[in-house]
Amino acid sequence: MTTTTARRIAIALAAGAVTLAGLSACAPLVVGGAAVAGAGMVATDRRSSAAQVDDQAIELRGAARIRDIANDDMNVTVTSFNRQVLLTGTVGSEADKRKVEEAIRRVDNVRSVVNEVVVGPGSSFPDRSNDAFITGKVKAALLDQNDIFANSFKVVTERGVVYLMGIATRTETDRATDVARGTSGVKKVVRMVEVISDQELANLKAQQPLSQMNGSGSTSTGSGSSAPASTSSSTSTSRVPLPPMEPLPGSPSAAPAATPAASGVVTTPVR
Repeated sequence: MTTTTARRIAIALAAGAVTLAGLSACAPLVVGGAAVAGAGMVATDRRSSAAQVDDQAIELRGAARIRDIANDDMNVTVTSFNRQVLLTGTVGSEADKRKVEEAIRRVDNVRSVVNEVVVGPGSSFPDRSNDAFITGKVKAALLDQNDIFANSFKVVTERGVVYLMGIATRTETDRATDVARGTSGVKKVVRMVEVISDQELANLKAQQPLSQMNGSGSTSTGSGSSAPASTSSSTSTSRVPLPPMEPLPGSPSAAPAATPAASGVVTTPVR
């Protein structure tokens, strides 16, 4: 067995094990990333250390807020990256969907919320297990690429739909999207990426080691603030929306290209 193969298997198994730990059918809510953060990730993450801490706090506080309003039909996952929150899962009504979003928007330091919660029956255990497996495969595939810094992206999967969250250049984002699209089992890719320029990335790399060592960071902004949440380790104020991607050749959705949702997120059909 080669080192690369062993590494891919280990990542897939680890991601699956962590995710499956929260897949109990009676659990109304899953916290997106608070359970798997480590000291090594802080040093290599493009987010500032302050943003990483805020993201974990947002997920934990969001979990508590939703737990207060949860019912038997509410199964929601809260994932935060650079203080931008993705909501996935299912609820029993449109009113519950609105209540979930309103609860998360009141959490301190949340910059924006993308509500991808679906009104309908909750996913089955096999569905959740499959999503965990897909997440592991996508992460492993990203790690195998020499032209992508895999830790720039957080991967979330819900019923075969892969969400890419991160801070990356347009080239990196397009490449990561292609990798995710080519992973078996992926139905669609949604990109929630803060696009930065090559110069901004160079500045980020130059400033990051110092900021991560001394733990410096900008003052967190309140919910709904339009001020950039990045710290001195990230000079980017770019919020460039990604353009729709062309459908894959022969795709049934080859008719028009995917249309950006009202939130600015772009969905990309895949095989």
